[in-house]
Amino acid sequence: MQIHDLPYPDPGVPDARSGPRFLWWLFRNQLGGQLRSLAWGLVHFVSVSALPFCVGLAVQAVVDRSGSRLALAGGLLALACAGSAIGDTFLHRAAITNWITAAARVQQLLARKASSLGSGLTRRVSAGEVVAVSTGDIEKIGWFVEAVSRFTAAALTIVIVCVGLVVYQPALGVVVAVGLPVLAVAVLPLLPRATRRADFQREKAGRATELASDTVAGLRVLRGIGGEELFLDRYRSASQEVRHAAVRSARMWSLISAIQVLLPGLLLIAVVWHGVGLAREGRITIGELVATYSSVMILTYPLRHFEEIAMAYSFSRPSARRAARVLSLERATSEEGSLAGDTPSGDLYDPATGVLAPAGRLTAVVCGDPDAAGQLAERLGGHPAEEATSVLLGGVPLDELPLSVARTAVLVQDKDPVLLSGTLRELLDVPASGDIDPRQALTAAQCDDVLAALVQGSLGAEDPMDARITERGRSLSGGQRQRLALARSLITDPEVLVLDEPTSAVDSHTEARIAEGVRNLRSGRTTVVFTSSPLLLDRADRVVLVHEGEVVAVGVHRELVHKEPRYRAVVTRETESTDDDARTGVLEEIEETA
Repeated sequence: MQIHDLPYPDPGVPDARSGPRFLWWLFRNQLGGQLRSLAWGLVHFVSVSALPFCVGLAVQAVVDRSGSRLALAGGLLALACAGSAIGDTFLHRAAITNWITAAARVQQLLARKASSLGSGLTRRVSAGEVVAVSTGDIEKIGWFVEAVSRFTAAALTIVIVCVGLVVYQPALGVVVAVGLPVLAVAVLPLLPRATRRADFQREKAGRATELASDTVAGLRVLRGIGGEELFLDRYRSASQEVRHAAVRSARMWSLISAIQVLLPGLLLIAVVWHGVGLAREGRITIGELVATYSSVMILTYPLRHFEEIAMAYSFSRPSARRAARVLSLERATSEEGSLAGDTPSGDLYDPATGVLAPAGRLTAVVCGDPDAAGQLAERLGGHPAEEATSVLLGGVPLDELPLSVARTAVLVQDKDPVLLSGTLRELLDVPASGDIDPRQALTAAQCDDVLAALVQGSLGAEDPMDARITERGRSLSGGQRQRLALARSLITDPEVLVLDEPTSAVDSHTEARIAEGVRNLRSGRTTVVFTSSPLLLDRADRVVLVHEGEVVAVGVHRELVHKEPRYRAVVTRETESTDDDARTGVLEEIEETA
């Protein structure tokens, strides 16, 4: 796989059982690139390591006044330099390709998982962790994947040079062959502590990222209540903890780096000391001493890759663990499903609670607990909790349908929908049946004032469809964002549309017109609305009251207000069930608005 071939047609099925298993899976899936990087790494490192032997041969040729051997040494030196340059160039190219392709594979896997889980992802994993995995963690995982082949090439080079020195000059070669493995493993006792400190640093950084994400997302609300300074102080404290953790981690890695410099220096002193004695005794030549000394000097270069691979693994392991945790998340509805065919139709039924939404009708669901209502809305959309009974659509379990079919059949708009930045035309460019025009959906959602606000806020945009929406629609009010999100949901025209509190941020008159517009536009389609608004409830064909996880009453709004105290307590906010004046006031408000 080359960079110009990205993205992958299929990134594969990852081994997400643990962080190390995920890293090993990435390595295996890039075996071709790893072998290319290893080959070029060997060319580069072996060429660099051959330079001392060429220099030693040249020095000895000068001592012996041999012009032919000096010319041979010059030719070998030129060949080694060319091999080093060519190998380094293509090693860098292959290594960076491995890095980018590994990062791209992980990014595709995360995007596929986010698409599969939908809104359930951030309910099971914090938004800050998702951001950390999809940004900094991907870079660290790619770093380790590309560093493996370079480390392998460096290790093989050290073995080759040690064997070569033993053959070339046994008296000094044995000293080097014994000393280099000691240098390579000398820092191993320090790696567990360095790894723990790196893990702690990544944990603190992830927490700071999560806190920053939450603060930015709620900045508008925080400013309204004067709480931005409190949260900024919390972020300052979290960032200082990250700084302290980074300093402690850096101290350990600096100690490891110092050892990697000190011990080769000691080995070099030992080789020179012993070599000078051998030269005085006439057991080795000057050229052999120079070649051995230079080899030890040069070998500090591949030895640095032992430190790098340790750092890469220490930093990538927690990143891989986080990525594996996200990628291991599953949903009840599979990618393929056990059934295939056309989109099913019929009644929507939840066996767990007994909620029934007849086909082609507008059903309102009243639930006193907002969290329970959100969970029920997710379940109706095919996102049941673990080991929960699947919702049935026309008698067919949603988790037995292919994911694409299930999403075509049922669409859920949660109570806090997200508007992506871009033009209004791009926002409304969603998979749809084609039966509903965007203008119809905007009209039904009562977006006339929203369109005017968008045109006024976008310079040079005469057509509201070309007006730009800022990130998450922050320039719009809560009610305006709700209505645009509702229009987007109406355009898709699914078989079943589930709306969770779609009008909680709009005034009562606008809410009444939205209720009528949705009812008319969705005529003949199944619509489920989670709400406690009397204006919406009064226009529903069927109202269902859910109490403590099960249906306790079914009817129409005006009937339930009179007969069901628990329903009346949720809808009218009454404290006494006998407050007839309050009930009369609610009914009068409904009639006046209508």
